[in-house]
Amino acid sequence: MIPEISIVIPAFDEALRLPATLDRIEQFIAAQRLKAEVIVVDDGSRDNTAGVVKQRADRWPQLRLVLAGHNGKGAAVRLGMAAALGRYRVFSDADLSVPIEDLEKLLKPLREGAGVAIASRALKDSEIELHQPWYRETMGKVFNRLVRILVLGGVHDTQCGFKAFTAEVADRVFPPLQTHGFGFDVEILYRAQQAGYRIVEVPTRWVNSPQSRVHPIRHSMAMFIELLAIPGRVRRHRTLDIDRKREHRASA
Repeated sequence: MIPEISIVIPAFDEALRLPATLDRIEQFIAAQRLKAEVIVVDDGSRDNTAGVVKQRADRWPQLRLVLAGHNGKGAAVRLGMAAALGRYRVFSDADLSVPIEDLEKLLKPLREGAGVAIASRALKDSEIELHQPWYRETMGKVFNRLVRILVLGGVHDTQCGFKAFTAEVADRVFPPLQTHGFGFDVEILYRAQQAGYRIVEVPTRWVNSPQSRVHPIRHSMAMFIELLAIPGRVRRHRTLDIDRKREHRASA
């Protein structure tokens, strides 16, 4: 079966949370009769994440495991997107902070011509069922404001971990990804915007996971540094592409 939808889940030390997540996704796919595959990318876990996925895949052929070194969430999602076969390619956090039942909210704009659809907690119609601690929400709002000022105008929530891409967009924006940490979302969306693809934000439901591994200070500082580097990284990549094309034409 060639899947219509690929669901990519980056996972680092998720052996405890993955069984319930995979149960829920498998039940949802079956109930909706979706032609879908699920790809878990093990980002160099120290626990039995890979074993959990392998055991489940023995009876669920639509589930695949991709093994990776511990290179960061962005690198893991990039590997998952490279392995994906679907017409629409979605990535979701392993904790399902955004319910998988909201999948159609992302797919609808893609079917209507958008290149990217992202769940957004910043929209007025979104439902935040369990909030993050106040300091994390505040830092997130400050970060998203900096994103809009410095890099990516018009997008209000870049960091919600539930995003969908057409295969065309995914094949274009993920291979050159340089940001491997938690700030990778901004680079991906910036590349898509610079390439002229339409990005649609959709209202979502959000249930914060108390077991989140995002450190409020260390990761925020790293994301800010990554944020400043993104426009230059994309410009250098564009210049390299132009140079390669010129070299190819000259040698032809």
